[in-house]
Amino acid sequence: MGGTGKEGTGLGLRWARAGYRVIIGSRSAERAAQAAADMNALAGVTTVEGAENGAAVQAASLVVLTVPPDAQIATLAGVKDLLRGKILVDATARVDYRDPKPPQGQSSGRLAQALLGPEVRVVAAFQNVPAHALKQLDHELASDVLVCSDDAEARAVVAALAQAAGMQAYEAGGLDNGLVVEGLTALIIAMNKRYKSKTGGLRISGIAR
Repeated sequence: MGGTGKEGTGLGLRWARAGYRVIIGSRSAERAAQAAADMNALAGVTTVEGAENGAAVQAASLVVLTVPPDAQIATLAGVKDLLRGKILVDATARVDYRDPKPPQGQSSGRLAQALLGPEVRVVAAFQNVPAHALKQLDHELASDVLVCSDDAEARAVVAALAQAAGMQAYEAGGLDNGLVVEGLTALIIAMNKRYKSKTGGLRISGIAR
């Protein structure tokens, strides 16, 4: 969901190249279909499809949310029943690019879990990965992924997805830890602005995988 945006497109491209079937969801089926056609051409595959959000969620076994922060809750509420029994990967970071500051209150992942209930396994991940870097398919991604979830099995599944997309992934505890990860997004945005970069990311050191 939100697959026509920069983050969703970048992740979808990398998973398509890794051999996954990707369904791009959007509020507009037409926009989704066009984005899917463009991604197939860029990735050199034919496995990317486009659909309206509800149809995309229904057809998927795992769902990734990459919408703007102010659209997170409304988007999830619209497909709540369709998400039952699935893993939801929420990439939401409640940070304003114009004035990046750490968010307050609960993590986005915790808010999503509270809305969707225990029948959906929510995983917070990919909040720190610059969209511009994701689209550079022939370059190494200098961004590690911190994966937070209350469900250990779901954490491991999403960590493997990050690895398939060319990133190092680390399990980083429960959903409440996601608030710290979102705060790191504010730091990365501020540093990219200061040093005039679009691809600055986060790297973990000292942990053997």
